[in-house]
Amino acid sequence: MTIYILAFVILVLIVTGMALGAIIQNKPLKGSCGGLNKIGMKKDCDICGGDDQECEKEQERQRKIAEAKAAASTDLAYDATKRQD
Repeated sequence: MTIYILAFVILVLIVTGMALGAIIQNKPLKGSCGGLNKIGMKKDCDICGGDDQECEKEQERQRKIAEAKAAASTDLAYDATKRQD
């Protein structure tokens, strides 16, 4: 019985670790390489509705948001070596 409890605890720790990793990375979940297109359900995509152009627009929007966040994080520093006249 202790083996089952130990196995369950380990499994819960693994799932918790994976969930925390997904939360900390703050990235949307991505599908596998084939996704809906491989099984003929591309039109059921909630984001693009099967339109490749819309998917590209969404990816570009996400890239711009990531760049803006990266730029904002560098703006938090103050360069005290530069003189301001």
